[in-house]
Amino acid sequence: MSAEQGKPRAGEQVVLLALPPGFLDDLPDEDQRAITAMVGKPVTLVGYDEDGRAELHFDDPFHSRTDKSSHTHSIWVSPEFIGGLAGDN
Repeated sequence: MSAEQGKPRAGEQVVLLALPPGFLDDLPDEDQRAITAMVGKPVTLVGYDEDGRAELHFDDPFHSRTDKSSHTHSIWVSPEFIGGLAGDN
C-alpha cells in the first residue's frame, strides 16, 4: 500500500491532531479560540494546495450559523497534523 493510498481525500472528515508551532500567532483572539477548540475533533478536508498542505474547513464552535455570517474557518496545515477517523476506509 502506497502512502498516497492511505492519504485522506477531499470531502472526508479528518481529525486535527495538533497545531503547528506559532500557527495562532498574530490571529485575533476569537479565531485563536475557535481554531484551538477544533484540535482533536473531526473537520472537513477540502483538499491539498500546491505545497501539499491540507485545507480544512469548519464552523466556529462558539457561534451558531446565521443568515448573515457562517463563521466558517479555513486553515491550511501540513498533513502530519491531521489523521483519518477510526473506521474510515
